[in-house]
Amino acid sequence: MGELERIVDDCRALVEDPSYPAVRRWLADHPGGKVLGHFQVYFPEELAHAAGMLPVKIMGAGSTVQIRQADARIAAFVCSIVRSSLELALSGRLDFLSLFVIPSICDAVRNACGVWVRNFPQFPTRVLYFPQNAASAHAVDYLAGEYARLVRLIEETTGQPVTAERLAASIAVFNENRRLLRELYRIKRETPWLLSALEAYVLTRAGGVMPREEHNALLRRVLELVGQRPAKRQDRIRVVFEGGYCEQPPLDMLAVIQDACYIVDDDLLIGLRWLVDDVATDGDPLANLAWAYLNASSYSPVQHDPRKPRAEMLLRRLRAAGADAAIVAAPKMCEPGLEEQVHYTRTLEAAGIPYLVLEFEETMTTFEQVGIQVETFAESLLFEFA
Repeated sequence: MGELERIVDDCRALVEDPSYPAVRRWLADHPGGKVLGHFQVYFPEELAHAAGMLPVKIMGAGSTVQIRQADARIAAFVCSIVRSSLELALSGRLDFLSLFVIPSICDAVRNACGVWVRNFPQFPTRVLYFPQNAASAHAVDYLAGEYARLVRLIEETTGQPVTAERLAASIAVFNENRRLLRELYRIKRETPWLLSALEAYVLTRAGGVMPREEHNALLRRVLELVGQRPAKRQDRIRVVFEGGYCEQPPLDMLAVIQDACYIVDDDLLIGLRWLVDDVATDGDPLANLAWAYLNASSYSPVQHDPRKPRAEMLLRRLRAAGADAAIVAAPKMCEPGLEEQVHYTRTLEAAGIPYLVLEFEETMTTFEQVGIQVETFAESLLFEFA
C-alpha cells in the first residue's frame, strides 16, 4: 500500500469512528480547549477558530450507532441525520462540546434546537438564522449581525476576545483550505481515474473533524502524491451526483456507484466548499464572511436565493464537469431534498440529459439494488453513446 492509499484509509477510519478520535487528540494536546459543534450545512468556522476553539462538523452517525434514546425525544419520522446526531450526544459521544450551533436550514433541524436545549443544559445551543431573502439589499448587514451575536457567545464561552486581526488570520487559514479542496475537486473532475469520488469524499470530510491547519498539510501532501499515480482512464460514463448537501449517503453506496461511473462532481459536504472564492482579509471580517456566504457561494435546497435557480445551477455543474448524466438522489424524509428532486428531473428532461433517481438513508447497509440500478443505467448509456 502506498502513502496516498494509507492517508485515504486513515481518513476513512477517522470519519467512520463515532468517538471522534481527532477531536479527543486535540483536546489532549490543548488542555482546557473548547470545541464548537455545528450541524450541517454551512457554518463560518472562522468565528470559532479565531477564539482558539476547534470547530467540528456534526453530521450524523451513519450506521455506526444504533438509535436507542433519540427516538424517545424526537419524532421517529424525522430524517435520520437529525436523530443520529442527537443520539451521538445522548450517548455521551459528544461530551467534548462547549457550544453547539444549528443553522436554520429546514423545519426539522430548526425545531431540533429546542430538543438539544432541554436535554443538554451543560452547554449553550443556538440557532444561526440565515437570511430568508438572500437577494435582499439588507441581507449582508443582517447576516453580519447574526455572526456578531455568535461571536459574543463564543467570547463568553472561551474568555478569548475575537478581534478583527484574529478573524482575518483565521479567514486566511480557511481560504487556504478552500483553495486546496478546489484543487482536489479539479483533479477529480478532469482526471477521475487518478482520484475516485470516494477518496475525494473521505479526504474532504476529514476536514470537518480535525484542526484545519492539520487538514491543509494533509491535502498538500495528497495533491503532491495523486499526480504520481499510474492509473489509466477507463471506459465509464461521467456523472454528477446531486443530493448529498446535508445527510450523507453511506460510503459503500458511493463505492457501488463509482464501480460503474466516474462521479466527476457532486454536492457532497457542500458546506465545506460553500464559499467558492477567497474571502477578503481586509476590512470588516464579519461583513466579508457574510458577503461571501451570499454572493460568492454554491447552491443547495436549503438556501433560497432567486439569483441561484438551483436546477439551472445543476445544469451548469454538469456542463462544467463535462458530465454525460446525473444521479439525482435524496435522503428519505428530507423535505427540501425531495421537493427539489422534482425541479431537477424536469429540468434535466427538458435539457435532454439522462438521469437516475436514487433514494438513500445514512443507515443503509445493503446496496445490491442500488448497484443493479446504477450498472443498468451506466451500461444503457454506454450502449447509446457507442
